[in-house]
Amino acid sequence: MLPKSQKMNNKNKNQTDYKKLSCPTCKSENIIKRGKRKTENRGLIQRYKCKDCNKRFVIDDGFFRMRNSSKKITLCLDLFYRGISTRKVQEHLQAFYPHNSSNVTIYNWVTKYAKMISGFTDKVKVNNGNEIQLDEMEYHRRTDNNSQGVSKDWFIDSIDCKTRFLLSAEYVGSRGKAEITYAFKETKERAVNHITICTTDGLLTYPDVIKRVWGYHSIKQKKVVHNRVNASKGEGFNIYIERLHNSLRQRTESFRGFHGSIESANSIMKGLVIFYNYIRKHQTLGCCPYELATDIKLENPNKWLELIEMSKANN
Repeated sequence: MLPKSQKMNNKNKNQTDYKKLSCPTCKSENIIKRGKRKTENRGLIQRYKCKDCNKRFVIDDGFFRMRNSSKKITLCLDLFYRGISTRKVQEHLQAFYPHNSSNVTIYNWVTKYAKMISGFTDKVKVNNGNEIQLDEMEYHRRTDNNSQGVSKDWFIDSIDCKTRFLLSAEYVGSRGKAEITYAFKETKERAVNHITICTTDGLLTYPDVIKRVWGYHSIKQKKVVHNRVNASKGEGFNIYIERLHNSLRQRTESFRGFHGSIESANSIMKGLVIFYNYIRKHQTLGCCPYELATDIKLENPNKWLELIEMSKANN
């Protein structure tokens, strides 16, 4: 049995934990525990009561009102981004989980939680090196499942050459000046250290955008150098970002045209960015890019779950 003093310490610790919560209705911190809610697949969930407005509530840990456990949902996220289709994931669940989920439900989980996590990770500051590479990748998206027509879209992203961390990534309908400018601005805002080299291909839009984002004075004094590389002319190769694009192509070639809207396609690609930065170990680095580029510490082997919890805590 535990000593009486240790029991009191544990009791005070538990009280402190839930006393830090606030009521979602009136924002009061005058709350108490009020029983537990029994669920079919998520076990017992602690319920709380606000003594000021008499409202009862449960903590939104990212899985509020979800009918499946957090372990099952994050398992589906991990399988999907490791290259398994939603229908194959459904077959996997059918073999190991009695309460199965459809492929449409799994797809909805992917878009929902990729969007949720990216809302947090897209604001994380990056301890970058001095050079970044920015490029765009073309995708064809089917606008209607019953038609053969496609919409030509673009995935515009930038990578830090030192840590291999993706600083900016957006799936957009065109690669005009506005989209390129947004990518460079997001890259500049997230970078903690000053960027001195911007490496791009020979697209004519880049020089003017770089001057606008970093300033004509910085370009003139060579505080920021625009390194234009045209592989077709034998000027070199943007190896870091092109290698990344090869990995993305390998995963997205089975998507069959990103059926749906640009928003859903962007959510899926955001999830791929999260998988690349935080989940998958980089073969050259021997660790995930976030370990070198950010101050975030992920201690749970289920990194998807920990990222979802961080996203809700910082919402």
